[in-house]
Amino acid sequence: MPAAVETVVLLGFIGSGGWASFTASIEARDGKPDPLDRWSRRIIGGIAARLGGAALYPFGDPPYLPFQRWAQRADDVFVSPLGILIHAEFGLWHSYRGALAFAEGLALPETPLRASPCASCADKPCLNACPVSAFSASGFDVAICRTHISEQAGAGCMSGGCLARNACPVGSGHRYAAAQAAFHMHAFRRG
Repeated sequence: MPAAVETVVLLGFIGSGGWASFTASIEARDGKPDPLDRWSRRIIGGIAARLGGAALYPFGDPPYLPFQRWAQRADDVFVSPLGILIHAEFGLWHSYRGALAFAEGLALPETPLRASPCASCADKPCLNACPVSAFSASGFDVAICRTHISEQAGAGCMSGGCLARNACPVGSGHRYAAAQAAFHMHAFRRG
């Protein structure tokens, strides 16, 4: 990270936006590890070079950068009952692939402040949809989830995405397509 940073601009996907660009890339087809991370580095690194910023990423080696805190300062995102960030409009269907850091302050548009959609969700279907109850008030049990999706009983989660995440009604029009959801589930299972 540069020594002096006045502005950080987060970059990522909303729903399946950008997914076709990734799947058409050389990184998606070359069979090497971490294709989405390598594609993100190439694309975001190119943008940073053109705009005179520094490229930053939420993946790679420690120390990890505080992308989730940056997101909470920049937009209407909140910690959901699942522990992942939920956006007031896009729900659980957004991701941060990188950021651009600039030494100068940039004039950025104001966003309207909205409340967490989880605050008014009485039923919390996300907490009851997991077939192995991997989500609870004490957090997310990664081991139980990974064991489940490594067995035949977890085939539905692997092919269509996390059932708890899919149960959230917020931003359902931005839900990942099956191939995108499966890609992320396979990456999660690999650890």
